[in-house]
Amino acid sequence: MKISKLLFLISFIFFTGNIFSQIEGANLFSTNQVVSIELDFPQNDFWQQLEQNYEDMDINGSVYIPANLTLTDITGTYTFDSVGIRLKGNSSGMHPGDKKSFKIDFNRFVLDQNYDGLKKLNFSNGFKDPTFMREKLFFDLCRERGVPAPRANYASVTYNGQAWGFYTMIEQIDDQFLDWRIGDDDGNLFKAGSNFGGGDGEASLEYLGLDQSLYESSYELKSNEEVNDWYDLIDFIYFLNSSSDAEFESGLPSRLDIGRFLSSVAFNNLFSNLDTYTLSARNYYLYHNMSTDQWHWIKWDANETFGSYAFGVQTPMTNLSIDFYQGQRPLLERVFENDLFMSQYTSEICLLLNTVFNPTYLNAIIDNYKVLIQQYVYADNNKMYSNNEFDTNIESNLNTGPGPGGTIYGLKSFIETRFNYLSSVVDCNPFTSLSEYDPKQISVYPNPSANIIMIKGAIQYPMQYSLFGIDGKLIFEGQLNEINPQINLSGLSSNVYYLKLGNRSLKVFKKN
Repeated sequence: MKISKLLFLISFIFFTGNIFSQIEGANLFSTNQVVSIELDFPQNDFWQQLEQNYEDMDINGSVYIPANLTLTDITGTYTFDSVGIRLKGNSSGMHPGDKKSFKIDFNRFVLDQNYDGLKKLNFSNGFKDPTFMREKLFFDLCRERGVPAPRANYASVTYNGQAWGFYTMIEQIDDQFLDWRIGDDDGNLFKAGSNFGGGDGEASLEYLGLDQSLYESSYELKSNEEVNDWYDLIDFIYFLNSSSDAEFESGLPSRLDIGRFLSSVAFNNLFSNLDTYTLSARNYYLYHNMSTDQWHWIKWDANETFGSYAFGVQTPMTNLSIDFYQGQRPLLERVFENDLFMSQYTSEICLLLNTVFNPTYLNAIIDNYKVLIQQYVYADNNKMYSNNEFDTNIESNLNTGPGPGGTIYGLKSFIETRFNYLSSVVDCNPFTSLSEYDPKQISVYPNPSANIIMIKGAIQYPMQYSLFGIDGKLIFEGQLNEINPQINLSGLSSNVYYLKLGNRSLKVFKKN
């Protein structure tokens, strides 16, 4: 049964104009909600089959079993015949009891079946997160800043009429995601670091040689599988490891979407999200955009943000330096050693501290999430933590036992402590979001402006730019070129905006 019923008009902004289009998945993700997922398995031994398929995944690959689905969201109730179901996850598989993370594949058994244009959905069981908020909060904030990340919402799930639990529902990183977020889906998409086919599984971006088999235990090609050509990834990794310092500085921006990558790294650092390239060297995607010949860094798996993944790290998670990483991480090592990129990265850290990563901004969002989900969390008898631990961990640390991992940082207490620490050790004066460029170097005119602003000065074209509201949320982004260095503000309300160019931000005044 194919259903594509979009009732929301989503504003998608591309370059300097506003293009209004409907984005697949808006029914599920455009509004914070708790979706009802009712799965009916025809097999009496469905749970044994799911568990066995999960245990045999390294041997047999992803094996799904069919189930009928009834899905209810804010637009209505929809039924689907024979969607595919399988268990998923690495560490989340250690969740006690039968409440495991799982995936729905709408067209596994029924060709072209989808919901609202989406073919797959992921459901995270809340492992190591008493609040059920870490992953959604992190992904929401990343997307608001223009960082490629999946959309997230919540779901209440039943198996054959039995309440199975409360889950975080996560968008699949696939061609649908690439279409709406990147604007291109023809290139190679790699999933990084999940021990594919054996080996240590670290996707460290270290150069291992030209033979692609040397990389297959650390990266998985998720598109163009029939062609199976990894040359572009190996060439990118070779550049990261073998270029001179001058070649690295001049060549990285043409190979990597550097602005969004630095924003992505900044979010990882602020939230002490270490189960990613920073420490575990996994849980990210790399996509090669064939339109721009650039690589895009895409977020994935953030249930252990707020310092919940700290293996081997002795420093308190609230006191990590902004250039923290561990192990052989050539991309981070070279970025942090480069004055230009480190300056841009520090600018992003400071901008986030001034706008979204602070108690004033985040505590209100957390309170709203609590209102939305508390009754569903309380009703989940299969969750990993108690109702009291849910309430406590929103506000303060939760002690679950001695030794490493025995403390789960509270959301609000972590934000306050981490914000205060970074504010004391990072000099944001040169990078404040209220700062201006030296007018001798660059200027914006007219300012204020009713429609078009022009940029002139010492700019290396083409130049990526991003426009943010005073709340730090991304409004749109694009690229300036030397022939027509202008930005269209028509359609925006009268207000103050921040235009990010390079490592500084300019105040832009919009008038009617």
